[in-house]
Parts: sequence; structure tokens; C-alpha cells
Amino acid sequence: MSSYNAPFEIHVHGDIPLRADVGFAQIQDALKPLWKYAGAKSLADASESAYEEEPGIRFDATEHLLTLCWTIPGNDDFRQALDEMCMNLNELAAQGAALEITFYDTEFDEEEEPPETQARDDFVMLFVGPTPAAIMQVQRDLLVEDVVHLMERHFDGAELGGVVTEIDRLFSQRFDELVSSLELGKPPRGSGGGSGGSHGGGRRPRHLH
Repeated sequence: MSSYNAPFEIHVHGDIPLRADVGFAQIQDALKPLWKYAGAKSLADASESAYEEEPGIRFDATEHLLTLCWTIPGNDDFRQALDEMCMNLNELAAQGAALEITFYDTEFDEEEEPPETQARDDFVMLFVGPTPAAIMQVQRDLLVEDVVHLMERHFDGAELGGVVTEIDRLFSQRFDELVSSLELGKPPRGSGGGSGGSHGGGRRPRHLH
């Protein structure tokens, strides 16, 4: 879309570990929703951020790491491009990863707006990964980090083992529910005609204490 009069500056930030067999052509195809939104003809044309101090979109072929620190003018419809990109990156990711998306309201002027008026700033966390379990692992790790950081203001870290255990229990329950939903519609195991293959959820997220 045109950058003129765009109501938001949108910042995309995150590091995504990719499989060792993934090359630049696959990355360019996966990120096509972003560079097409930017009005570019290729990923290389759109890889630079709107701000010079930001590295933009970079791929480290040695580390197999895709790094995004990239700002673009846009609108709410950019969320659709993000959803499509995440679906594409799921196919390339080596493990779960988080993306931080920040929408800055460019039309809000704090000095000119009435006191009760709020900026339309928004912050979104998106997740990619090769399996639902890998994605849940990242979500779980971020939640534990946030909760422990908050509660360590009041409690010693050694006292928080029970809190972490409860978070693990909740994620295990969610994972089991996901597995059950994936199993629906499959032929019963042992029926002779059904496959006994593994479900799409992969292994259960590990519990780190």
C-alpha cells in the first residue's frame, strides 16, 4: 500500500531459527505477504526498514536464522499479511519462535488531542513453529518468564516452583485438548483400515523447572 497518510507505523521484531535445508528462495516466498504489502518486487527490495538504525529483514545462512527488525507504514489490513506470513514460516521453522508486532498511531498528537482521547497503539505477539507443541513451548516459556519476573518482586525465586508447575499443568491440559481435537474424525485405531500414525501435534512440550 502507499506510505502516504498511513495511520500506523508497524514494527515487526523477532528471530526465527530455520531448518538447515532452507534457502533464500524459500524465505523470499514465505515472506512474500510482507514485501508485496510494501509494494516491492522482491524481498531484497523491501528488506530495508523505514528507519536506518534498524537492520530490517536479514537471513544468516551460517546460523540458519531469520532476523526481523523492520518498520513499515501501514493499516490494519497488515494483520492479514502477518497471518499469511506466519503460516508460511511454520513450514520452514526449525523450532518455535515469537514475533512482536507493534502498531504506532501516527495520527495521534498528544498535545493537540483532548485529554480523554487515546492513541490507537497496539501490541501483538505472534508465534511460529514446525508443530503445535513447538509453538506452545515458546508460549509457555514466555509466560513463565513474565510471571516469575513479576512475582520475584515479592517472593524469592526458589519459592515459585509451585507456580511454574501449575503453568506447566495448564499447558499440558491445553496440549491434550489439542491432541484430542486433532484425533476427531480419524478412523479408530485397530479397526483394520485406519492408520496408526502419529498426530500432527508432535511431542508434548517439555517441562522446564
